[in-house]
Amino acid sequence: MNTDPTRLEPVRFDTKIAVLLRGDLEPWQRLNVTAFLVSGLGNQIPEVIGEPYEDADGVGYLSMFRQPVLVFEGSKETLKAAHGRALSRALPRAVFTSDLFATGNDRDNRAAVRAVPTAELDLVGLAVYGPRGGVDKVLKGARMHP
Repeated sequence: MNTDPTRLEPVRFDTKIAVLLRGDLEPWQRLNVTAFLVSGLGNQIPEVIGEPYEDADGVGYLSMFRQPVLVFEGSKETLKAAHGRALSRALPRAVFTSDLFATGNDRDNRAAVRAVPTAELDLVGLAVYGPRGGVDKVLKGARMHP
């Protein structure tokens, strides 16, 4: 047991933030998709956001996620299966489809997703948040991004 009052125990989270990317994306696409996907979580799930940052000179910075974002990759089939598991578990999620690479704004992005039935979405990315065990089950078959 830690008896040194100046040493803090590491913070452990009972939740997980994860992004699953399709393995055939170009590097710039992986970064873009990841950024878009995680942007949806803080808006709908405020508890994932930590406190604002401040440097030693008192300059303030924006709040960020309070916990790490784990990035995984998998095949098109892995993404489709993970999406189905996220839906069946009713976990908060964000999707990025291949159609979104051809749009240039939020209105067109939402229209592109709305135009396709759930089972036919051409997923290239999925973000999910929830209890660690539930997120782990959603990601079954995926591997950590290299």
